Amino acid sequence: MRAIVLVSGGMDSCVTIALASRAGCSMQFLHINYGQRTEARELKAFHDLADFYQIPHSDRMVSSIQHLTAIGGSSLTDSSIPVTKADLVNTSIPSSYVPFRNAHILSVAVSWAEVTDAEKIYIGAVEEDSSGYPDCRPAYYAAFNELIRLGTAKGNIHIETPVIGMSKEEIVRTGVDLGAPLNLTWSCYQNEDVACGECDSCALRLRGFQLAGETDPLPYIVRPNYI
Repeated sequence: MRAIVLVSGGMDSCVTIALASRAGCSMQFLHINYGQRTEARELKAFHDLADFYQIPHSDRMVSSIQHLTAIGGSSLTDSSIPVTKADLVNTSIPSSYVPFRNAHILSVAVSWAEVTDAEKIYIGAVEEDSSGYPDCRPAYYAAFNELIRLGTAKGNIHIETPVIGMSKEEIVRTGVDLGAPLNLTWSCYQNEDVACGECDSCALRLRGFQLAGETDPLPYIVRPNYI
């Protein structure tokens, strides 16, 4: 079955690739540039992962939705808003939330899927992040699947969220078990050379590796213990 896999270049999307591959999907890789601080490093990770999984260039797409930068409202797209340090017990929406981002991303994927007859769209959304990101909840994807059913020519495209119910620890363990190249990924919200180790994304990733008893292969300025 043909599937579009949304590949940010991060750990969650990497493990999602590995799960789509294990399911026997013929994969197309889609990367979205929305003006994020670390876009250049994320794009490198995208191509590194595509090379690892031997995805031909004809099945890779890099799409720009930089209007999200003009809209602003997020520390990922507005340089005047600082990236806050990790607060893993926070239950409010963090500064890194990009307003309604995943709807824009999924819309590009659905359009491409209609043209290439892909029936699956894989995205590495994680419910563990949903306290801060409302577009990472299972109900969001259930609603979006209904939108696709009603709003596409065949109505047969379905979003798959294979890691949505996993903790970061489980994602790390799954990635290791499947031989996913976690060393090729990038998660830091702030830096493109050495990960800061202190933003929410670094903290969640590091805690996942620490709980799994694995060593994160990425370089970090600091490696706090988040357990």
